Amino acid sequence: MTEDRAATPEQPGSQWYDSEAGPLVRPYAMTGGRTESRPAGVRFDLIALVTLDTGAPGTGADTALGPEHRALVELCRAETQSVAELAADTDLPVGVVRVLLGDLLELGCVTVSRPVPPAHLPDERILREVIDGLRAL
Repeated sequence: MTEDRAATPEQPGSQWYDSEAGPLVRPYAMTGGRTESRPAGVRFDLIALVTLDTGAPGTGADTALGPEHRALVELCRAETQSVAELAADTDLPVGVVRVLLGDLLELGCVTVSRPVPPAHLPDERILREVIDGLRAL
């Protein structure tokens, strides 16, 4: 009979998970029990774009950021990512990613571009008329 045990920290290259229970670190532990991001009134839409602020002092590896914060910073280092992409790439719940991004935003490590509301987008009819006019040239 074989035992299916969780990996221990003494094993090199081991991960903190149990194959049946999933990750041993629960989401509330990653966020310090918080469910809302720190900057008051900041809401991260799923399609909001997160960019690493390379001039920020807190983006180096020697900072006191947690491993989840550093994972988000590394993903944003390569290219601008949406909140949904960051959640998928880190395999974390979106709520946790929003709280962690709030921490990074507060530290000045990232900038967030809000999506354009549909009411501010040009009307489709106008765009079609412009295309038709360009084709007529």
